[in-house]
Amino acid sequence: MTDVRDIEIETIDGNKTTLRDLGGSTYLIVNVASACGFTRQYEGMQALYEAKQSEGLVVVGFPCNQFGAQEPGTHEEIATFCETQFGVTFPMMAKIEVNGDNRHPLYAELCKVPDHEGKEAIKWNFNKFIVREDGSVERFSHRTEPSELPL
Repeated sequence: MTDVRDIEIETIDGNKTTLRDLGGSTYLIVNVASACGFTRQYEGMQALYEAKQSEGLVVVGFPCNQFGAQEPGTHEEIATFCETQFGVTFPMMAKIEVNGDNRHPLYAELCKVPDHEGKEAIKWNFNKFIVREDGSVERFSHRTEPSELPL
């Protein structure tokens, strides 16, 4: 497996970076959407970021419009929504695809860790991956609340 911390990603404001460049030692990576029944999880993600950032946790949101077209906005609209509705201060990335032929390389690597049913494809918004300091990856369902994650 390629070290996911070194795969190029793009911030919501168009800058190229990597997870490693974001700092921290542990990353919570979540495919997010603004108009989903699970959108309220932004609140828990922000709370985790605030509580554990000093311990090296970086929460990273990846907007995705592949599930029910629940993230149709522009990057500016998404950023404004996250900031005004949930006070998001953790890094938000540019909109990506997490499944299919145009799957982002980061998700191509992350999804090598199958879900609890043994499947690689992302099922819905707010699936979660924890990338540990040693580069190991753990995967969690969209139904797993941020407060339930082993961080």
